[in-house]
Amino acid sequence: MLTGFQNITKVPELKKRILVTCALLIVYRIGVYIPTPGIDNQALSSIFASQSGTLFGLIDMFSGGALSRFSIFTLGIMPYISASIILQLLTVVIPQLEKLSKEGELGRRKITQYTRYGTVVLSLIQGTGIAVGLESVGAGGTSVVYHPGWEFRLLTVLTLTSGTAFIMWLGEQITERGIGNGISLIIFAGIVARFPSGLVRTMTLIRTGEMSLFIGLLILVLMVAVVGVIIYFERAHRRIPVQYARRIVGRRVYGGQSTHLPLKVNTAGVIPPIFASSILLFPATLASFIAHPVTKTISEALTPGSFAYEALYVAFIIFFCYFYTAVTFNPVDVADNMKKYGGFVPGIRPGKKTAEYIDKILTRITLGGALYVAVICVLPSILISRFNVPFYFGGTGLLIVVGVAMDTVQQIESHLITRHYEGFLKKGQIKGRRA
Repeated sequence: MLTGFQNITKVPELKKRILVTCALLIVYRIGVYIPTPGIDNQALSSIFASQSGTLFGLIDMFSGGALSRFSIFTLGIMPYISASIILQLLTVVIPQLEKLSKEGELGRRKITQYTRYGTVVLSLIQGTGIAVGLESVGAGGTSVVYHPGWEFRLLTVLTLTSGTAFIMWLGEQITERGIGNGISLIIFAGIVARFPSGLVRTMTLIRTGEMSLFIGLLILVLMVAVVGVIIYFERAHRRIPVQYARRIVGRRVYGGQSTHLPLKVNTAGVIPPIFASSILLFPATLASFIAHPVTKTISEALTPGSFAYEALYVAFIIFFCYFYTAVTFNPVDVADNMKKYGGFVPGIRPGKKTAEYIDKILTRITLGGALYVAVICVLPSILISRFNVPFYFGGTGLLIVVGVAMDTVQQIESHLITRHYEGFLKKGQIKGRRA
């Protein structure tokens, strides 16, 4: 592995891409600390400190702390993620978008352009809601907004929308000129930025005697074990054998080879826990703005760590794993493409029977993937609520961090192997989540 890192400096293009990626991520982290004008940041920080168990806490995690500071990157990359998910769902419903998705590079660029427009529209809507909502928020009897009114609203909406557009541009530049997926790396940087503060707080608890050294070491071992489990399941896939018939076209012979169709155990990735968290944390967010007995009762019943919350969390994760897998993976299209190029699964008829066979296997392995995601996401909250363990990383954050790290290392390794250098592992290469 050490040799693999040394080989990075021997490839000028790869070295340049890594430096560009680091520089753009530094620009992003600097922007997190630039405040939005017209806000009393100290008063707002004290208010957001009490919102850790609401939707604001989830958004703050993805924005790298930008929401609690109310910086120019407050909205973060969430509008882009929401727009991408909406476009993926509409692709199944709208035939024109489905046709565009099958037109290769040109269609992909068109869908990306629609995603950008959707990101700006969502940013304008969310920015307007935040600006109007902040005018009614107060700390100690005083408003957190210095000069409420339309001037503040327009300035806030313009600032937040511009910040999200700039983050989106940074992500695209990282993808094009750097290494790895830019949007994923921006989320990765925001989550990892919390690690030093969490480590300092843990060391402070050990030093003051509030937490024993044994518990601290146990947390470290548990984190390593959880990361190992995530790596194992993110690389896991079911191989369906595929045989291509031999075809003679002119004087050339095509096909006649055996390969396999890999089906990911966790096809849906981190989307299910994000959806599930957003739905379950919405009542608590609503209760913080609307003082009503009904919203208060629902919010208390769905407190993170309670039995009702964890049970619904697991149920929603399993549901969205199946739902998102059905949206993003179409067995009928896969079976048709195999039949088109003369491929077939041994013992299964091409066409409809092959699609049913693939769907049957995908349904089975998706259950295992959904249960794995549910366990990873529920475990930290159980440790925090039941055993009072200061576990500063949620399961969703760990899934994102490990998954993005695996994808990035896999791309670096591909650059090294392409230029005849050894990768990080001598006995095999790291397979990304889309392998």
